Amino acid sequence: MTTMIADSVIPYATRNDLAETTRSRIVELLNHRLADAVDLATQVKVAHWNVKGANFIGLHKLFDDVHADIGGYADLIAERVVQLGGIAEGTARIAAQRSELREYPTGVLPGDSHVDALSVALSALGARTRKAIDLSAAAGDQATADIFTEITRGLDKWLWFVEAHRQEP
Repeated sequence: MTTMIADSVIPYATRNDLAETTRSRIVELLNHRLADAVDLATQVKVAHWNVKGANFIGLHKLFDDVHADIGGYADLIAERVVQLGGIAEGTARIAAQRSELREYPTGVLPGDSHVDALSVALSALGARTRKAIDLSAAAGDQATADIFTEITRGLDKWLWFVEAHRQEP
């Protein structure tokens, strides 16, 4: 039996002991955060490619490190979707439709502008992921809540690293 949820289908049978309705809700939640993670990964890469200014090399390298971890978070989310019998919906087009993050500024920007834009995006995904921890736990899926907790810790770390470039005594 398949279950329709929003634009998703739970097509795969699994012996996972979570109820199918729970898995459906969690898969929908995961796919929305996956869209945000894919969007954030592209935003960070845009910053990496386009950063200019006196702190170019430090920010260029930092943004590449952030991008690598955000890609890992997207992978954790997508694999959890599949573990629950769902389909990970992480294409660029789906991410563009579903992401709740602000559009990244275009044009050549100085390093401080990239720092500000990425701080907003990292903070926004951190807040949404924190809510996802609570929603997953309330649904009885502690494993997904744990994944979201891990991701939140990482997002908080990267927000600290990025914001530190604008915080002077």
